[in-house]
Amino acid sequence: MVSLTALWLPILLSAAIVFVASSIIHMLLGYHSSDWSSFEREDGILDALRPFALKPGDYVAPRPKSMADMNTPEFKAKIAKGPRIMMTVMGPSSGSILKGLMLWFVYSLVIAVFAAYVAGITLGPGAPYMDVFRVTSTVAFAGYALALWQSWIWYSRGLGSTLRTTFDGLVYALLTGGVFGWLWP
Repeated sequence: MVSLTALWLPILLSAAIVFVASSIIHMLLGYHSSDWSSFEREDGILDALRPFALKPGDYVAPRPKSMADMNTPEFKAKIAKGPRIMMTVMGPSSGSILKGLMLWFVYSLVIAVFAAYVAGITLGPGAPYMDVFRVTSTVAFAGYALALWQSWIWYSRGLGSTLRTTFDGLVYALLTGGVFGWLWP
């Protein structure tokens, strides 16, 4: 068994490397540019929504009042008429991504801590590189990628975007596993 305190360096370094890799993926490679569609008449849609003063949050429409409401002719007509919408409304922003970047780094740290914890309780000091790599990259992949598929299954998130982001998760997991394998005590 290896304690979490003995793994502080691979935890920090793997999170930092994932942070840099994600910056390269999103700012330089550009393969995520098609993840979101834009509205053809964006200004008109935004102008139409502004008077409602929607608070930040997740919305769905049409939304039934209850399970029983889903079977009413009125609700079924709304569904058939369309459009069906799921959207997240965000508040006004300064345009800075600093908060998101900080939260992303903390998230990467949390995944690295979980990878360290699982590896620490399953492997001993001096464990072979590939054993450490397999355990930590598997845990990191679960953290970075597996939950993405829920949004594709339940919320109609695009399959292409889900696949690309899952690939990113694989890259982040392999980097995490590599760092832990390299720095394992």
